Amino acid sequence: MTAFNAQVHDMPFPDRLVQLRKAQNLTQQALAERSGMSAIQVRRYEGGKTQPNMDALKRLAIALSVSADILIFDDDERSPQNDRLRLQFEAITRFNDEDQRVVLSLIDAFIKKHRMEEVLEHRPIATAET
Repeated sequence: MTAFNAQVHDMPFPDRLVQLRKAQNLTQQALAERSGMSAIQVRRYEGGKTQPNMDALKRLAIALSVSADILIFDDDERSPQNDRLRLQFEAITRFNDEDQRVVLSLIDAFIKKHRMEEVLEHRPIATAET
């Protein structure tokens, strides 16, 4: 994540949209043209008068060359806080499909194991008297 992207994470969507647009020296009209929507609609989003639907978010993200996550989520809402873990997940995205399936299966197995351990820790122990 760039330093600029980290800065936009702690602000509401309309402010993020304005900051990302301005960082690319785009006018509202230019962003509208890139995203295939009207400048009026971009003004409404930036003014907080309306929220974009999924299709509009996708088009805005593509037009701004950012992920939709950067437009929508605060930093602590989506990505792992552990930098090493985040980098490892990014590396996995470059694996071929089969290797990604294997890694996901391993992760799923460990998540299930962890959940089972949590359930067992909180489960009352049966005694001979019960």
